[in-house]
Amino acid sequence: MNRLMNIDELARYLRLEKQTIYNWLHMRKISGIKVGGVWRFDKQDVDKWLRSQFRKAEDGK
Repeated sequence: MNRLMNIDELARYLRLEKQTIYNWLHMRKISGIKVGGVWRFDKQDVDKWLRSQFRKAEDGK
């Protein structure tokens, strides 16, 4: 089952400020969908994105 998170839930999950999430959206670092004026993020997509960021860090990028 896919789990959609709103921006508050995502910020708590990543232990970041909400503004960081908004900045990443603006920079297209992270993707989400807007439903009824509320940003939603698929947890599986977020986890996949996180794993890709770890690989980049390990490569020294």
